[in-house]
Amino acid sequence: MATAFIGFGSNLGNRIDFCDRAVTLLGLLPHSRLDAVSSLYETEPIDDGADPGPAWFLNGAVQIETNITPKSLLEICREIERALGRDQANRKGPRTLDLDVLLYDDCVLSERDLIVPHPRLHQRRFVLAPLVELDPDRRHPVIGQSLRELLATLADPSVVRRLDPQPNPRYGSKPACSPPPAQSPHA
Repeated sequence: MATAFIGFGSNLGNRIDFCDRAVTLLGLLPHSRLDAVSSLYETEPIDDGADPGPAWFLNGAVQIETNITPKSLLEICREIERALGRDQANRKGPRTLDLDVLLYDDCVLSERDLIVPHPRLHQRRFVLAPLVELDPDRRHPVIGQSLRELLATLADPSVVRRLDPQPNPRYGSKPACSPPPAQSPHA
C-alpha cells in the first residue's frame, strides 16, 4: 500500500461540518486505511491570483494507506468536493470544501490534472503545518528536505493558528492499528 497525504480546507458555510464530513468520507475509501488526522488550523485566505473571498479557512490533512492510484484518488477527491457542494465552475472562489493530493509515497507525477507532490506544498504554511504534525521527517520527493525543514525555513508570512480546543477528538489523532490487549482475568 502507498502512503498518501490529502489536504482539506473550507471557508464557506459550516466549516467544521465540511471538514468533519471530508475526514469521514476519506476514512471510508475502499482499499484504504485512514492512519492519521492532523489538528484543524484556522488560516487567512491567500491572495495568489485566486479569489477565495474574505472568510478564513479551516485546514488540515489526513494520512492514508491506500491501493488507489494517484489519479483515481484525485477523481474521488473531486467527487467528494462535488457531493459537499463545491462550485466546480468557480474553483478559485470561496469553497465548501477543497481537497488536494499533496504527497503519494515518493511519487513524482506531472499530468494535466494532477501534479504530485502538490506544486505549492513547500510554499504554504497552511499546508506544511498539518503535514509536519503528521510526519515531520517525511522528505519532499523533489526538494529533498524534510517537511519540518521546509516549514522552519518558510518565508510565507500568512497567519496559521491551530484551533484550541479542537472541535472533537478525531483531530490531531493517529488511530491505533489494533485494540489494546485484554486484561487478564487473574490480574
